[in-house]
Amino acid sequence: MINSSDFPSNNSQIIKYPIITDKATRLLENNQYSFIVDRSSNKPVIKATIEYLFNVKVIRINTCHLPRKQKRVGKYIGWKPQYKKAIVRLAEGDVINLFTEN
Repeated sequence: MINSSDFPSNNSQIIKYPIITDKATRLLENNQYSFIVDRSSNKPVIKATIEYLFNVKVIRINTCHLPRKQKRVGKYIGWKPQYKKAIVRLAEGDVINLFTEN
């Protein structure tokens, strides 16, 4: 069970933004959603945050730390920031609307 002390004061700090790529949109057919999350967050906190923010039932969460990537701008070489990716599988019938319908 999650204690209230495990939650940061602002839940939006844990879930940064959704991933919208070809692979991520293919996973939507299996009711799986991909998010960039805070690097220090763990699976129970991510699950509780997703359930709280989107009012859905989470079945499973897979997370991975992605490696650093080099970024070159002209002759200067730098690094992109590292991030943590979470793939969230929802219960049958639950959906998260990532695309606005105008």
